Amino acid sequence: MTDAHDPSATAPTPDAVPASRQEEQSAARTGTGFWQIAQSVGAGLIGVQSRKNRERDFTQGKPIHFLIGGVIGTALFLLCVWLLVQYLLATS
Repeated sequence: MTDAHDPSATAPTPDAVPASRQEEQSAARTGTGFWQIAQSVGAGLIGVQSRKNRERDFTQGKPIHFLIGGVIGTALFLLCVWLLVQYLLATS
């Protein structure tokens, strides 16, 4: 017999929530983090983005994050090319 004032008797357990609902909640919480955006931008710059990651980006990501990541990624790429050219010119 359980006590009516026992909070553990009425507290829902994680097993009480259906598995599909748990997956949905965890997917909604994860979103796209910094490293996922960086990976997506890098893969997009060289054209090798996987279908799974592309679908994740379109369903969970915010466009502004990818725009900012693309601008930063492009600037870093151009900086690397410029530094390489400067190095080659200096050593020739």
